[in-house]
Amino acid sequence: MPDFGSMMRYATFASVLVLCFICLIAALLWTGWMLIPMVFFAAMSLLGLHDIRQPDHSILRNYPVLGHMRFLFEGIRPEIRQYLIESDQDEEPFSRDARSLVYQRAKGQEDKRPFGTRMRVYDAGYAWVTHSVVPIEIEDTDFRVTIGGSACQQPYRASLYNISAMSFGSLSGNAIEALNTGAKLGGFAHDTGEGSVSRYHKKAGGDLIYQVASGYFGCRADNGTFDPDKFQKTAALEQVKMIELKLSQGAKPGHGGMLPASKISSEIAEARGIPMGKDCVSPAAHSAFSTPLEMMHFIAQLRELSGGKPVGFKLCIGHRREFMCMVKAMLETKIIPDFIVVDGTEGGTGAAPVEFANHIGMPMVEGLTFVNNTLRGAGIRDQVKIGAAGKVVSSFDIARALALGADWCNSARGFMFAIGCIQAQACHTNHCPVGVATQDPLRAKALDVTSKSQRVARFHQNTLKALGEVTGAAGLVHPGDFMPQHFMVRMGDKKMVEGSEAYAYLPEGFLLSTNDDIGADYRKRWARADAASFAPPS
Repeated sequence: MPDFGSMMRYATFASVLVLCFICLIAALLWTGWMLIPMVFFAAMSLLGLHDIRQPDHSILRNYPVLGHMRFLFEGIRPEIRQYLIESDQDEEPFSRDARSLVYQRAKGQEDKRPFGTRMRVYDAGYAWVTHSVVPIEIEDTDFRVTIGGSACQQPYRASLYNISAMSFGSLSGNAIEALNTGAKLGGFAHDTGEGSVSRYHKKAGGDLIYQVASGYFGCRADNGTFDPDKFQKTAALEQVKMIELKLSQGAKPGHGGMLPASKISSEIAEARGIPMGKDCVSPAAHSAFSTPLEMMHFIAQLRELSGGKPVGFKLCIGHRREFMCMVKAMLETKIIPDFIVVDGTEGGTGAAPVEFANHIGMPMVEGLTFVNNTLRGAGIRDQVKIGAAGKVVSSFDIARALALGADWCNSARGFMFAIGCIQAQACHTNHCPVGVATQDPLRAKALDVTSKSQRVARFHQNTLKALGEVTGAAGLVHPGDFMPQHFMVRMGDKKMVEGSEAYAYLPEGFLLSTNDDIGADYRKRWARADAASFAPPS
Protein backbone atom coordinates (compact mmCIF):
# COMPACT_ATOMS: atom_id res chain seq x y z
CA MET A 1 0.00 0.00 0.00
CA PRO A 2 1.67 3.30 -1.11
CA ASP A 3 2.34 5.63 1.80
CA PHE A 4 1.34 9.28 1.88
CA GLY A 5 4.90 10.48 1.20
CA SER A 6 5.23 8.53 -2.04
CA MET A 7 1.88 9.82 -3.26
CA MET A 8 3.10 13.40 -2.83
CA ARG A 9 4.96 12.89 -6.09
CA TYR A 10 1.64 13.53 -7.80
CA ALA A 11 0.72 16.58 -5.70
CA THR A 12 1.47 19.09 -8.46
CA PHE A 13 -0.48 17.09 -11.03
CA ALA A 14 -3.40 16.72 -8.63
CA SER A 15 -3.28 20.44 -7.85
CA VAL A 16 -3.59 21.50 -11.50
CA LEU A 17 -6.51 19.09 -11.95
CA VAL A 18 -8.30 20.57 -8.94
CA LEU A 19 -7.55 24.15 -10.03
CA CYS A 20 -8.80 23.39 -13.52
CA PHE A 21 -12.09 22.11 -12.05
CA ILE A 22 -12.41 25.11 -9.70
CA CYS A 23 -11.82 27.56 -12.57
CA LEU A 24 -14.45 25.78 -14.67
CA ILE A 25 -17.05 26.05 -11.87
CA ALA A 26 -16.13 29.72 -11.32
CA ALA A 27 -16.49 30.44 -15.03
CA LEU A 28 -19.97 28.90 -15.07
CA LEU A 29 -21.22 30.49 -11.86
CA TRP A 30 -19.26 33.75 -11.56
CA THR A 31 -17.42 35.24 -14.58
CA GLY A 32 -16.31 34.09 -17.97
CA TRP A 33 -12.87 35.56 -17.32
CA MET A 34 -12.08 32.44 -15.29
CA LEU A 35 -11.92 30.51 -18.57
CA ILE A 36 -8.43 31.97 -19.10
CA PRO A 37 -6.81 30.30 -16.07
CA MET A 38 -8.96 27.24 -16.72
CA VAL A 39 -7.39 26.82 -20.17
CA PHE A 40 -3.94 27.10 -18.62
CA PHE A 41 -4.63 24.51 -15.91
CA ALA A 42 -6.33 22.26 -18.46
CA ALA A 43 -3.17 22.34 -20.56
CA MET A 44 -1.09 21.50 -17.50
CA SER A 45 -3.48 18.62 -16.73
CA LEU A 46 -3.09 17.23 -20.24
CA LEU A 47 0.66 17.58 -19.90
CA GLY A 48 0.53 15.61 -16.66
CA LEU A 49 -1.49 12.84 -18.32
CA HIS A 50 1.07 12.70 -21.11
CA ASP A 51 3.92 12.57 -18.58
CA ILE A 52 2.42 9.55 -16.81
CA ARG A 53 1.95 7.63 -20.06
CA GLN A 54 5.22 8.48 -21.91
CA PRO A 55 8.01 5.86 -21.65
CA ASP A 56 11.16 7.93 -22.12
CA HIS A 57 11.66 9.92 -18.91
CA SER A 58 11.24 8.24 -15.53
CA ILE A 59 11.34 11.55 -13.69
CA LEU A 60 8.24 12.73 -15.57
CA ARG A 61 6.36 9.49 -14.82
CA ASN A 62 7.14 9.88 -11.13
CA TYR A 63 6.70 13.66 -10.99
CA PRO A 64 4.22 14.64 -13.72
CA VAL A 65 4.22 18.37 -14.54
CA LEU A 66 6.72 19.19 -11.78
CA GLY A 67 9.44 17.08 -13.42
CA HIS A 68 9.66 19.56 -16.29
CA MET A 69 11.33 22.01 -13.91
CA ARG A 70 14.40 19.78 -14.03
CA PHE A 71 14.69 20.18 -17.81
CA LEU A 72 14.01 23.90 -17.57
CA PHE A 73 16.84 24.51 -15.12
CA GLU A 74 19.13 22.18 -17.04
CA GLY A 75 18.45 24.20 -20.17
CA ILE A 76 19.37 27.54 -18.61
CA ARG A 77 22.21 26.19 -16.46
CA PRO A 78 25.02 27.54 -18.71
CA GLU A 79 23.55 31.05 -18.60
CA ILE A 80 22.97 30.91 -14.83
CA ARG A 81 26.54 29.72 -14.31
CA GLN A 82 28.06 32.32 -16.64
CA TYR A 83 26.18 35.33 -15.34
CA LEU A 84 25.67 34.51 -11.66
CA ILE A 85 28.05 31.83 -10.41
CA GLU A 86 31.42 31.63 -12.17
CA SER A 87 34.19 33.99 -11.10
CA ASP A 88 35.98 36.35 -13.45
CA GLN A 89 38.90 33.92 -13.65
CA ASP A 90 36.98 30.67 -14.24
CA GLU A 91 37.73 29.43 -17.76
CA GLU A 92 34.56 27.94 -19.23
CA PRO A 93 36.44 27.80 -21.58
CA PHE A 94 37.35 31.52 -21.65
CA SER A 95 37.27 33.50 -18.43
CA ARG A 96 35.18 36.61 -18.00
CA ASP A 97 38.41 38.58 -17.70
CA ALA A 98 39.64 37.33 -21.09
CA ARG A 99 36.31 38.00 -22.81
CA SER A 100 36.02 41.46 -21.26
CA LEU A 101 39.49 42.34 -22.50
CA VAL A 102 38.48 41.49 -26.07
CA TYR A 103 35.17 43.36 -25.81
CA GLN A 104 36.86 46.47 -24.44
CA ARG A 105 39.62 46.54 -27.03
CA ALA A 106 37.17 45.83 -29.85
CA LYS A 107 34.93 48.69 -28.73
CA GLY A 108 37.81 51.04 -28.03
CA GLN A 109 36.88 51.27 -24.36
CA GLU A 110 39.14 51.55 -21.32
CA ASP A 111 40.92 48.22 -20.80
CA LYS A 112 42.90 49.08 -17.66
CA ARG A 113 42.22 47.31 -14.33
CA PRO A 114 42.34 48.94 -10.87
CA PHE A 115 43.59 47.59 -7.56
CA GLY A 116 46.19 45.12 -8.82
CA THR A 117 46.13 41.62 -10.25
CA ARG A 118 43.43 39.13 -9.38
CA MET A 119 45.55 36.21 -10.51
CA ARG A 120 46.98 33.74 -8.00
CA VAL A 121 50.62 34.57 -8.55
CA TYR A 122 51.94 31.83 -6.24
CA ASP A 123 49.95 29.00 -7.87
CA ALA A 124 51.61 26.49 -10.18
CA GLY A 125 51.47 27.52 -13.82
CA TYR A 126 51.55 31.26 -13.24
CA ALA A 127 53.87 32.89 -15.78
CA TRP A 128 55.20 36.40 -16.21
CA VAL A 129 57.45 38.50 -18.44
CA THR A 130 60.77 39.66 -17.05
CA HIS A 131 60.95 43.42 -17.58
CA SER A 132 63.89 45.71 -18.08
CA VAL A 133 64.98 48.73 -16.05
CA VAL A 134 65.55 50.47 -19.40
CA PRO A 135 62.25 49.94 -21.23
CA ILE A 136 61.86 51.00 -24.84
CA GLU A 137 58.99 52.99 -26.34
CA ILE A 138 57.83 51.40 -29.59
CA GLU A 139 55.84 53.75 -31.81
CA ASP A 140 55.08 51.53 -34.82
CA THR A 141 53.21 48.46 -33.60
CA ASP A 142 52.20 47.15 -37.04
CA PHE A 143 54.44 44.13 -36.47
CA ARG A 144 54.94 41.85 -39.48
CA VAL A 145 56.78 38.74 -40.62
CA THR A 146 57.64 37.68 -44.18
CA ILE A 147 56.43 34.18 -45.02
CA GLY A 148 57.92 32.38 -48.01
CA GLY A 149 61.12 30.39 -48.51
CA SER A 150 63.52 30.17 -51.43
CA ALA A 151 61.04 28.24 -53.58
CA CYS A 152 58.26 30.77 -53.00
CA GLN A 153 57.73 33.34 -55.76
CA GLN A 154 55.10 35.45 -53.97
CA PRO A 155 56.12 35.81 -50.31
CA TYR A 156 53.53 37.34 -48.00
CA ARG A 157 54.25 39.95 -45.36
CA ALA A 158 51.83 38.87 -42.66
CA SER A 159 50.75 40.53 -39.45
CA LEU A 160 51.86 38.87 -36.22
CA TYR A 161 48.17 38.38 -35.32
CA ASN A 162 45.62 36.98 -37.76
CA ILE A 163 42.19 35.36 -37.88
CA SER A 164 42.35 31.60 -37.52
CA ALA A 165 40.42 29.07 -39.59
CA MET A 166 36.61 29.32 -39.42
CA SER A 167 34.50 28.22 -42.37
CA PHE A 168 31.49 29.78 -43.98
CA GLY A 169 28.86 27.25 -43.02
CA SER A 170 30.12 27.07 -39.47
CA LEU A 171 29.85 30.86 -39.26
CA SER A 172 27.12 32.96 -40.84
CA GLY A 173 27.66 34.97 -43.99
CA ASN A 174 27.45 38.21 -42.00
CA ALA A 175 30.08 36.94 -39.55
CA ILE A 176 32.46 35.99 -42.37
CA GLU A 177 31.94 39.32 -44.09
CA ALA A 178 32.51 41.25 -40.85
CA LEU A 179 35.70 39.32 -40.08
CA ASN A 180 37.11 39.71 -43.57
CA THR A 181 36.16 43.38 -43.81
CA GLY A 182 37.90 43.93 -40.48
CA ALA A 183 40.96 42.09 -41.79
CA LYS A 184 41.02 44.38 -44.81
CA LEU A 185 40.67 47.48 -42.64
CA GLY A 186 43.45 46.32 -40.32
CA GLY A 187 45.77 44.86 -42.94
CA PHE A 188 45.93 41.31 -41.63
CA ALA A 189 44.99 37.83 -42.89
CA HIS A 190 41.84 35.75 -42.55
CA ASP A 191 42.01 31.94 -42.80
CA THR A 192 39.06 30.59 -44.79
CA GLY A 193 38.78 27.34 -42.87
CA GLU A 194 38.10 24.17 -44.85
CA GLY A 195 34.85 25.60 -46.29
CA SER A 196 36.79 27.41 -49.05
CA VAL A 197 36.35 30.95 -50.36
CA SER A 198 32.73 32.11 -50.20
CA ARG A 199 30.96 35.06 -51.76
CA TYR A 200 31.18 36.78 -48.36
CA HIS A 201 34.98 36.56 -48.39
CA LYS A 202 35.07 37.94 -51.93
CA LYS A 203 32.65 40.76 -51.12
CA ALA A 204 34.86 42.04 -48.31
CA GLY A 205 38.14 41.73 -50.22
CA GLY A 206 40.50 41.10 -47.28
CA ASP A 207 43.64 38.95 -47.46
CA LEU A 208 42.92 35.23 -47.31
CA ILE A 209 44.74 32.07 -46.32
CA TYR A 210 43.04 29.39 -48.41
CA GLN A 211 42.79 26.17 -46.41
CA VAL A 212 42.82 22.84 -48.25
CA ALA A 213 41.47 20.06 -46.06
CA SER A 214 40.59 16.42 -46.65
CA GLY A 215 37.25 17.39 -48.23
CA TYR A 216 39.09 19.50 -50.84
CA PHE A 217 36.37 22.14 -50.84
CA GLY A 218 36.95 24.69 -53.56
CA CYS A 219 39.18 22.18 -55.37
CA ARG A 220 37.01 19.07 -55.20
CA ALA A 221 36.34 16.63 -58.01
CA ASP A 222 32.93 15.00 -58.33
CA ASN A 223 34.23 11.88 -56.54
CA GLY A 224 35.56 13.90 -53.60
CA THR A 225 39.24 13.81 -54.57
CA PHE A 226 41.61 16.70 -55.30
CA ASP A 227 41.03 18.56 -58.58
CA PRO A 228 44.18 20.47 -59.70
CA ASP A 229 42.31 22.69 -62.17
CA LYS A 230 39.74 23.83 -59.60
CA PHE A 231 42.50 24.44 -57.07
CA GLN A 232 44.45 26.53 -59.53
CA LYS A 233 41.39 28.68 -60.20
CA THR A 234 40.72 29.29 -56.49
CA ALA A 235 44.38 29.83 -55.59
CA ALA A 236 44.75 32.37 -58.39
CA LEU A 237 42.36 34.79 -56.66
CA GLU A 238 44.14 38.04 -55.81
CA GLN A 239 42.80 37.83 -52.25
CA VAL A 240 44.44 34.47 -51.63
CA LYS A 241 47.89 35.16 -50.20
CA MET A 242 48.84 31.74 -48.79
CA ILE A 243 47.77 28.09 -49.07
CA GLU A 244 47.33 26.02 -45.91
CA LEU A 245 47.09 22.24 -46.10
CA LYS A 246 45.11 21.10 -43.06
CA LEU A 247 46.13 17.78 -41.56
CA SER A 248 44.23 18.19 -38.30
CA GLN A 249 42.73 20.82 -36.02
CA GLY A 250 43.00 21.25 -32.29
CA ALA A 251 39.27 20.95 -31.65
CA LYS A 252 39.04 17.40 -33.01
CA PRO A 253 42.36 16.02 -34.31
CA GLY A 254 42.01 12.78 -36.22
CA HIS A 255 38.27 13.22 -36.71
CA GLY A 256 36.46 13.79 -39.98
CA GLY A 257 32.97 15.10 -40.44
CA MET A 258 29.81 15.07 -42.48
CA LEU A 259 27.63 17.96 -43.57
CA PRO A 260 24.07 16.61 -43.91
CA ALA A 261 22.24 17.41 -47.12
CA SER A 262 19.61 19.29 -45.09
CA LYS A 263 22.24 21.86 -44.04
CA ILE A 264 23.73 22.45 -47.48
CA SER A 265 22.38 25.74 -48.78
CA SER A 266 22.97 27.06 -52.28
CA GLU A 267 25.61 29.45 -50.92
CA ILE A 268 27.48 26.67 -49.11
CA ALA A 269 27.30 24.46 -52.20
CA GLU A 270 28.65 27.31 -54.30
CA ALA A 271 31.60 27.97 -51.99
CA ARG A 272 32.56 24.34 -51.45
CA GLY A 273 31.86 23.09 -54.97
CA ILE A 274 29.51 20.35 -53.84
CA PRO A 275 26.03 19.30 -55.01
CA MET A 276 22.90 20.08 -53.04
CA GLY A 277 20.62 17.33 -51.79
CA LYS A 278 23.47 14.97 -50.96
CA ASP A 279 25.43 14.43 -47.73
CA CYS A 280 28.98 15.78 -47.97
CA VAL A 281 31.70 13.77 -46.25
CA SER A 282 35.03 15.16 -45.04
CA PRO A 283 37.18 12.09 -44.32
CA ALA A 284 39.60 12.05 -41.44
CA ALA A 285 42.60 11.53 -43.75
CA HIS A 286 43.66 12.98 -47.10
CA SER A 287 43.25 10.95 -50.28
CA ALA A 288 45.88 12.97 -52.22
CA PHE A 289 48.75 11.45 -50.23
CA SER A 290 49.38 8.70 -47.70
CA THR A 291 53.10 8.89 -46.97
CA PRO A 292 55.41 11.72 -45.85
CA LEU A 293 57.18 11.75 -49.23
CA GLU A 294 53.87 11.96 -51.09
CA MET A 295 52.82 14.79 -48.79
CA MET A 296 55.92 16.83 -49.66
CA HIS A 297 55.34 16.30 -53.38
CA PHE A 298 51.73 17.38 -52.92
CA ILE A 299 52.93 20.57 -51.21
CA ALA A 300 55.23 21.18 -54.18
CA GLN A 301 52.27 20.66 -56.53
CA LEU A 302 50.16 23.17 -54.60
CA ARG A 303 53.00 25.70 -54.73
CA GLU A 304 53.35 25.30 -58.48
CA LEU A 305 49.61 25.45 -59.18
CA SER A 306 49.22 28.55 -56.99
CA GLY A 307 51.84 30.45 -58.94
CA GLY A 308 54.45 30.26 -56.22
CA LYS A 309 52.42 31.51 -53.26
CA PRO A 310 53.51 30.42 -49.77
CA VAL A 311 52.32 26.89 -49.03
CA GLY A 312 52.40 25.21 -45.64
CA PHE A 313 50.41 22.92 -43.42
CA LYS A 314 48.48 23.02 -40.17
CA LEU A 315 48.29 20.28 -37.58
CA CYS A 316 47.72 19.48 -33.95
CA ILE A 317 50.61 17.32 -32.78
CA GLY A 318 49.67 13.73 -32.05
CA HIS A 319 52.28 11.01 -32.59
CA ARG A 320 55.47 13.02 -32.43
CA ARG A 321 57.30 10.45 -34.54
CA GLU A 322 54.89 11.16 -37.43
CA PHE A 323 55.85 14.82 -37.50
CA MET A 324 59.48 13.73 -37.57
CA CYS A 325 58.60 11.52 -40.56
CA MET A 326 57.45 14.68 -42.34
CA VAL A 327 60.66 16.51 -41.45
CA LYS A 328 62.75 13.61 -42.74
CA ALA A 329 60.74 13.73 -45.96
CA MET A 330 61.53 17.46 -46.22
CA LEU A 331 65.24 16.68 -45.97
CA GLU A 332 65.06 13.81 -48.46
CA THR A 333 63.00 15.63 -51.11
CA LYS A 334 64.42 19.09 -50.40
CA ILE A 335 60.80 20.30 -50.58
CA ILE A 336 60.44 22.61 -47.60
CA PRO A 337 57.02 24.05 -46.71
CA ASP A 338 56.99 27.80 -46.28
CA PHE A 339 55.20 27.58 -42.94
CA ILE A 340 53.71 25.24 -40.36
CA VAL A 341 50.77 26.22 -38.13
CA VAL A 342 50.70 24.43 -34.77
CA ASP A 343 47.16 24.20 -33.42
CA GLY A 344 46.73 23.34 -29.75
CA THR A 345 44.11 20.95 -28.47
CA GLU A 346 42.64 23.91 -26.58
CA GLY A 347 41.36 25.18 -29.95
CA GLY A 348 37.61 24.97 -30.08
CA THR A 349 35.65 26.61 -32.91
CA GLY A 350 34.82 23.22 -34.37
CA ALA A 351 32.15 21.26 -32.46
CA ALA A 352 33.68 17.93 -31.47
CA PRO A 353 32.93 14.72 -29.57
CA VAL A 354 33.73 15.21 -25.90
CA GLU A 355 36.54 12.65 -25.90
CA PHE A 356 38.25 14.42 -28.81
CA ALA A 357 37.82 17.87 -27.30
CA ASN A 358 39.08 16.82 -23.87
CA HIS A 359 41.59 14.05 -24.37
CA ILE A 360 43.04 13.94 -27.89
CA GLY A 361 45.78 16.19 -29.19
CA MET A 362 48.72 18.07 -27.69
CA PRO A 363 48.25 21.53 -26.13
CA MET A 364 49.76 24.45 -28.00
CA VAL A 365 52.68 25.14 -25.65
CA GLU A 366 54.06 21.60 -25.80
CA GLY A 367 53.24 21.19 -29.50
CA LEU A 368 54.90 24.46 -30.43
CA THR A 369 58.00 23.64 -28.39
CA PHE A 370 58.28 20.23 -30.03
CA VAL A 371 57.85 21.52 -33.60
CA ASN A 372 60.34 24.34 -33.05
CA ASN A 373 62.97 22.03 -31.59
CA THR A 374 62.48 19.35 -34.23
CA LEU A 375 62.98 21.85 -37.05
CA ARG A 376 66.01 23.24 -35.22
CA GLY A 377 67.37 19.74 -34.76
CA ALA A 378 66.97 19.01 -38.48
CA GLY A 379 68.75 22.26 -39.39
CA ILE A 380 65.83 23.80 -41.32
CA ARG A 381 64.22 26.07 -38.74
CA ASP A 382 65.42 29.17 -40.58
CA GLN A 383 63.61 28.01 -43.75
CA VAL A 384 60.18 27.49 -42.15
CA LYS A 385 57.99 30.04 -40.42
CA ILE A 386 55.80 28.77 -37.55
CA GLY A 387 52.32 29.98 -36.70
CA ALA A 388 50.61 29.15 -33.40
CA ALA A 389 46.95 28.94 -32.43
CA GLY A 390 45.14 27.98 -29.25
CA LYS A 391 43.37 30.46 -26.93
CA VAL A 392 45.56 33.39 -28.00
CA VAL A 393 43.59 36.55 -27.14
CA SER A 394 45.95 38.87 -25.27
CA SER A 395 49.32 40.43 -25.96
CA PHE A 396 50.83 38.22 -23.26
CA ASP A 397 49.49 35.13 -25.05
CA ILE A 398 51.15 36.31 -28.28
CA ALA A 399 54.43 37.16 -26.57
CA ARG A 400 54.59 33.76 -24.88
CA ALA A 401 53.94 31.93 -28.16
CA LEU A 402 56.64 33.96 -29.91
CA ALA A 403 59.08 33.17 -27.11
CA LEU A 404 58.38 29.45 -27.50
CA GLY A 405 59.24 29.51 -31.19
CA ALA A 406 56.28 30.95 -33.12
CA ASP A 407 56.75 33.61 -35.77
CA TRP A 408 53.11 34.71 -35.68
CA CYS A 409 49.81 33.80 -34.00
CA ASN A 410 46.26 33.09 -35.11
CA SER A 411 43.07 33.44 -33.10
CA ALA A 412 39.57 32.23 -33.87
CA ARG A 413 37.48 32.72 -30.75
CA GLY A 414 39.22 36.01 -29.93
CA PHE A 415 37.90 37.48 -33.15
CA MET A 416 34.53 35.79 -32.59
CA PHE A 417 34.29 37.74 -29.33
CA ALA A 418 35.17 40.88 -31.27
CA ILE A 419 32.10 40.46 -33.49
CA GLY A 420 29.79 39.81 -30.55
CA CYS A 421 30.15 36.18 -29.47
CA ILE A 422 28.98 35.82 -25.85
CA GLN A 423 30.26 32.25 -25.34
CA ALA A 424 26.73 30.82 -25.34
CA GLN A 425 28.31 27.56 -26.59
CA ALA A 426 25.40 26.92 -28.96
CA CYS A 427 27.60 26.89 -32.08
CA HIS A 428 26.51 23.38 -33.13
CA THR A 429 22.77 23.98 -32.64
CA ASN A 430 22.21 26.66 -35.32
CA HIS A 431 20.68 28.77 -32.51
CA CYS A 432 23.56 31.18 -31.89
CA PRO A 433 21.88 34.10 -30.07
CA VAL A 434 24.12 36.74 -31.67
CA GLY A 435 24.14 35.56 -35.29
CA VAL A 436 27.79 34.45 -35.41
CA ALA A 437 27.72 30.64 -35.61
CA THR A 438 24.43 30.01 -37.41
CA GLN A 439 22.90 29.66 -40.86
CA ASP A 440 19.54 30.98 -39.65
CA PRO A 441 19.06 34.12 -41.79
CA LEU A 442 17.01 35.90 -39.13
CA ARG A 443 19.60 35.30 -36.42
CA ALA A 444 22.47 36.20 -38.76
CA LYS A 445 20.75 39.43 -39.74
CA ALA A 446 21.20 40.69 -36.17
CA LEU A 447 24.97 40.93 -36.79
CA ASP A 448 25.68 44.32 -38.34
CA VAL A 449 28.64 43.97 -40.70
CA THR A 450 29.70 47.61 -40.68
CA SER A 451 29.79 47.94 -36.90
CA LYS A 452 31.37 44.56 -36.20
CA SER A 453 34.06 44.90 -38.87
CA GLN A 454 35.23 48.09 -37.17
CA ARG A 455 35.46 46.17 -33.91
CA VAL A 456 37.54 43.42 -35.56
CA ALA A 457 40.04 45.97 -36.88
CA ARG A 458 40.09 47.84 -33.56
CA PHE A 459 40.66 44.67 -31.52
CA HIS A 460 43.58 43.72 -33.75
CA GLN A 461 45.08 47.21 -33.58
CA ASN A 462 44.74 47.56 -29.80
CA THR A 463 46.10 44.06 -29.16
CA LEU A 464 49.21 44.77 -31.21
CA LYS A 465 49.56 48.12 -29.45
CA ALA A 466 49.51 46.27 -26.12
CA LEU A 467 52.02 43.77 -27.53
CA GLY A 468 54.30 46.71 -28.34
CA GLU A 469 54.03 47.93 -24.76
CA VAL A 470 54.87 44.50 -23.35
CA THR A 471 57.77 44.17 -25.78
CA GLY A 472 59.13 47.58 -24.84
CA ALA A 473 58.78 46.80 -21.13
CA ALA A 474 61.04 43.80 -21.66
CA GLY A 475 63.63 46.07 -23.26
CA LEU A 476 63.11 44.57 -26.74
CA VAL A 477 62.54 46.39 -30.03
CA HIS A 478 60.35 43.75 -31.73
CA PRO A 479 58.10 40.93 -30.42
CA GLY A 480 60.09 38.48 -32.53
CA ASP A 481 63.00 39.07 -30.15
CA PHE A 482 61.19 37.29 -27.30
CA MET A 483 63.00 34.16 -26.16
CA PRO A 484 62.15 31.64 -23.42
CA GLN A 485 64.49 33.39 -20.98
CA HIS A 486 62.25 36.46 -21.06
CA PHE A 487 59.60 34.48 -19.16
CA MET A 488 59.38 32.93 -15.73
CA VAL A 489 57.09 30.05 -14.82
CA ARG A 490 56.01 28.86 -11.38
CA MET A 491 56.17 25.08 -11.13
CA GLY A 492 54.09 22.70 -9.03
CA ASP A 493 56.49 22.87 -6.09
CA LYS A 494 56.06 26.68 -5.98
CA LYS A 495 59.57 27.08 -7.35
CA MET A 496 59.98 29.58 -10.18
CA VAL A 497 62.04 28.58 -13.21
CA GLU A 498 63.19 30.43 -16.29
CA GLY A 499 61.32 29.73 -19.50
CA SER A 500 64.53 28.48 -21.09
CA GLU A 501 64.59 25.73 -18.45
CA ALA A 502 60.92 24.80 -18.75
CA TYR A 503 60.79 25.09 -22.57
CA ALA A 504 64.38 24.93 -23.71
CA TYR A 505 65.58 25.68 -27.24
CA LEU A 506 67.71 22.73 -28.36
CA PRO A 507 70.80 23.35 -30.53
CA GLU A 508 70.61 23.70 -34.30
CA GLY A 509 71.34 20.42 -36.07
CA PHE A 510 71.39 18.23 -32.96
CA LEU A 511 69.30 15.51 -34.63
CA LEU A 512 71.88 15.22 -37.40
CA SER A 513 74.92 15.17 -35.10
CA THR A 514 76.55 12.24 -33.36
CA ASN A 515 76.38 13.85 -29.91
CA ASP A 516 74.04 11.59 -27.94
CA ASP A 517 74.05 13.84 -24.88
CA ILE A 518 71.58 16.37 -26.34
CA GLY A 519 67.85 15.78 -26.80
CA ALA A 520 67.81 12.07 -26.04
CA ASP A 521 64.02 11.85 -26.16
CA TYR A 522 63.95 13.62 -29.53
CA ARG A 523 66.75 11.45 -30.92
CA LYS A 524 64.95 8.27 -29.89
CA ARG A 525 61.88 9.22 -31.92
CA TRP A 526 64.00 10.55 -34.77
CA ALA A 527 65.65 7.14 -35.12
CA ARG A 528 62.22 5.50 -35.48
CA ALA A 529 60.90 8.03 -38.02
CA ASP A 530 60.76 7.06 -41.70
CA ALA A 531 60.33 9.49 -44.59
CA ALA A 532 58.67 6.77 -46.66
CA SER A 533 55.87 5.87 -44.24
CA PHE A 534 53.81 7.14 -41.32
CA ALA A 535 53.44 3.57 -40.05
CA PRO A 536 55.34 2.69 -36.87
CA PRO A 537 58.42 0.51 -37.36
CA SER A 538 57.84 -3.16 -36.79
